[in-house]
Amino acid sequence: MIEQQKLIDQKQVESRKVYHLTKRFLDIVLSTLGLIGLSPVMGIVAYKIKREDGGPVFYKQVRVGKNGKKFKMYKFRSMVVNADQLLDKLKEKNDVDGAMFKMKHDPRITKVGHFIREHSLDELPQLVNVLKGDMSLVGPRPPLPSEVEQYTSYDKQRLYVVPGCTGLWQATERNNVGFDEMVGLDLKYIKNCSVKYDLLIIWKTIAVIFTPNSSY
Repeated sequence: MIEQQKLIDQKQVESRKVYHLTKRFLDIVLSTLGLIGLSPVMGIVAYKIKREDGGPVFYKQVRVGKNGKKFKMYKFRSMVVNADQLLDKLKEKNDVDGAMFKMKHDPRITKVGHFIREHSLDELPQLVNVLKGDMSLVGPRPPLPSEVEQYTSYDKQRLYVVPGCTGLWQATERNNVGFDEMVGLDLKYIKNCSVKYDLLIIWKTIAVIFTPNSSY
């Protein structure tokens, strides 16, 4: 169990105006370039998803962002169409402790879904969320409202910043650690965030596209 006594000074986080403005500028530029440059890949992924079962290509889900603000997050659909309805039957098989559901061999994931999750291609539509300002390229994973309901005051510090498409957890340990360790990594990022740190995490995330990770 990680130490949970130390709290982050939210005012100090907010006071870093130059960093936040630079971060937003990079978000707009890099997400625009990403949408343009990766459009052929996204087109192929969309075709494969549609061809497999004829269902919707994209999946929209309500997530919680900075300071508890809710927004719709976009992803490529990697599960069967009725995945949300099947969740209640699978909750007891959760492979992660804490306020998060992850199942290593989730039967709801499609064949195409396995591949795009392994290479983090399912996350590409979130570049639209970045352009809209709901998300950043780098930041803590945006949680579900049901997860936030289980948060302690310590866990809620993750919501001090704009959530990201990728972050320190995704670029390093991914599903090799539990919920508490994930929160610890997110708070480490928030305490030490900088433009250089963000670019390093983005670089590590790009490598995941070519080298499968432990995502599930």
